[in-house]
Amino acid sequence: MKRASLFLIGLTVVGLVLGGCGQPTVAAPKEDAITIEPQTSGLKELTLSARAAERLGVETGVVAASGAAVTIPYAAVIYDAKGATWAYTNTEPLVYLRAAITVDEIEGDLAFISAGPVAGTAVVTTGAAELYGAEIGVGGGH
Repeated sequence: MKRASLFLIGLTVVGLVLGGCGQPTVAAPKEDAITIEPQTSGLKELTLSARAAERLGVETGVVAASGAAVTIPYAAVIYDAKGATWAYTNTEPLVYLRAAITVDEIEGDLAFISAGPVAGTAVVTTGAAELYGAEIGVGGGH
């Protein structure tokens, strides 16, 4: 008798769990939002909520120039599926836009570039891969 009761309880629990599978999912709270706006360039501008930026751990470095040499932190360099090189610029607080770069040489933690953002521009050094995934639609919710 005890065994039959446990079996029925088990079936009831499984039924309740599976019964909830068809329920609509709740959207992520607005504080975790990433807004994606298409640009005329064909790229997309990403605006993160403060919470989303915190969750991604976004950190930035700066494009530097010394004489004719222009460098960015190598951590800011991302490669797309075709091998093109990019960096995410931080155009204003919590707003990011991918910019094409031309990497001429890599020395240690620096990438020497001949095309890309100008000196003084903030570039994403941590979280760039996650921004790229959000931009192209890889990951949850896309």
